[in-house]
Amino acid sequence: MREASLQAVVVGAGTMGTILAKLMAVRGVKVTVVDTNPQVLETSRMRVGIGTSICFATEWLGVERPDFVIESVTENVAVKQQVVAQIETYVADTTIIMTNTSGIPIDDIGSAMRLPQRFLGTHFFNPADIVPAVEVVPGSHTEAAVVQKACGWLARLGKRPAVLNTCVPGFVANRVQHAVMRECLSLLEKGVVEAEALDEIVQYSIGVRMALNGPFCQRDLNGLDTHLNIARYLYPDLDARQEPAVLLEEYVAQGRLGAKAGRGFYHWSDESRTQHQVRERESLQRIIEIATQQSNGDEP
Repeated sequence: MREASLQAVVVGAGTMGTILAKLMAVRGVKVTVVDTNPQVLETSRMRVGIGTSICFATEWLGVERPDFVIESVTENVAVKQQVVAQIETYVADTTIIMTNTSGIPIDDIGSAMRLPQRFLGTHFFNPADIVPAVEVVPGSHTEAAVVQKACGWLARLGKRPAVLNTCVPGFVANRVQHAVMRECLSLLEKGVVEAEALDEIVQYSIGVRMALNGPFCQRDLNGLDTHLNIARYLYPDLDARQEPAVLLEEYVAQGRLGAKAGRGFYHWSDESRTQHQVRERESLQRIIEIATQQSNGDEP
């Protein structure tokens, strides 16, 4: 496979699929977006804008056989199973097929595949054109050479691929994120702190530090003995429930779905949501630049 002639197909023209296609095109990959819904495809085309070499198609006819395919349809295991099985009928046996799932087990999605050894998960984080990390998740049948090729391709896109040794529900990032949110919701329910104060504490303490050091590196710097001493008295008091927080269930039932609904933990207008998203993208880029510079120059 010659890097100069790398070709890819993105199946699913939603928000993530569109971002991934644009990211690849900017990096010199010849990419085609396939979606059976003409309206969704046209929306994707408009989001991409002029000046890109991306092709759009409602079916595979005429699509050149790619080196890589990324499935980026709705996060539903049955839908993904069907789409991935269909992809396999259109591509060569050497084509690597990836699923951009955020946590569905890879073997479940690839259960109907003829060649599951060329299938793996690549979990991009939103916004995928900015956030560097990608969780690379092999299935039980995935060949090591496929993982290696996928990582090389992701690095070409400017990403930092991180390979999991085994697939677990939610992978790594979502497990950590939900563990943190479980404790945050528990503190809110118990009246320990208000949402605004909790956000302030987390964002400007562990939040800013996590941008520069991962949790294990940070624990090394703090001292594992200190961490152990705190863990001994704190763990018994941490939330360990096996069901989602009642407060979260209530908010969703009330239609308090977050910024998209105008109300979650905070009140949102269309204007405030847009302004926040613009500022967040700009700030993310600066933070990632600083974190990358530190990481490249000061590896532990």
